Amino acid sequence: MKQNAVILNVSKEKEGCFATFGEAVKAAEAMEATHVTIQLDKGIYKEKVTIKKNNLTLLGISPEETIITFDDYGLEILEDGEKRGTFRTPTLFIDASDFTAKNITFENSAGPGKKVGQALALYVDGDRMIFENCRLLGGQDTLFTAPLPPKAYEKNGFRGPKEFAPRTHGRHLYKDCFICGDVDFIFGGATAYFENCEIFSNNLGQEVNGYVTAASTLEDVPGYVFYQCRFTSDCAPKSVYLGRPWRNYAKVAILNSEIGEHIKEEGWHDWDKPDARETVIFAEYNNFGAGADTKARPSWVKILTKEEADAYTKEKILGDWYI
Repeated sequence: MKQNAVILNVSKEKEGCFATFGEAVKAAEAMEATHVTIQLDKGIYKEKVTIKKNNLTLLGISPEETIITFDDYGLEILEDGEKRGTFRTPTLFIDASDFTAKNITFENSAGPGKKVGQALALYVDGDRMIFENCRLLGGQDTLFTAPLPPKAYEKNGFRGPKEFAPRTHGRHLYKDCFICGDVDFIFGGATAYFENCEIFSNNLGQEVNGYVTAASTLEDVPGYVFYQCRFTSDCAPKSVYLGRPWRNYAKVAILNSEIGEHIKEEGWHDWDKPDARETVIFAEYNNFGAGADTKARPSWVKILTKEEADAYTKEKILGDWYI
């Protein structure tokens, strides 16, 4: 038990508990306790929630039994006539650090990106963030690992809660998680380490069914690392890219992972930005499976040596704060 810790219980059935997830979060944010744990009983919590309290832990029963879901989507037209846009869609927006979630599903149920546009299940803006044995379910832009890039390509492109906030780099750990989506469904500027996760690409029935990552990594940070993960899908063979650069210093490394036949032979896309080829680091090492053959990868994709791969350990990427 952490010092000055408080436990709050949420249940749709049990007496003496908060009836909603949002009520428990508000109660936690009003407390002076150093650390608060919210224990969520089984159930489907259709709620759109923001967390701004540091040192918060969410514990579910299991990802199959404890589900937090909502269905806002980017193409929705709001009362002022403006589209909701990407960054006002998340089911859960975490604007805090030292956060842990275990045994929970986070879902945006709006549908595939080609119908509803961007629809975030999670917007994670903080440092020292841990997700363990969780499911992240969505279509386009399922998981946003903040910060935002410094500037948007289009006016109001970053409309949302952190549009004008300072860009703060964060470190995230996703362990034993299932993450699914279609277009750019893991994206953003954080350093994120994915360990033993299943990364599932949804089938859109298109020639190109999507892109797993769209990193906007800051120039001097490690970016995304996938270690001992499984890239799976029900898509047609050779119809999904491993990633493309949302910004020109995108960094994604995939090591010791299974890559399915849905991944295109070239593996990676430059987003029609030839200049990005000089600055991105899309790297692979010791992967296996039908989509792992690197013979047809572009020359600007880096195939790591054993010595280079040693720089991508969890400790070297994240530090030791998660122990």
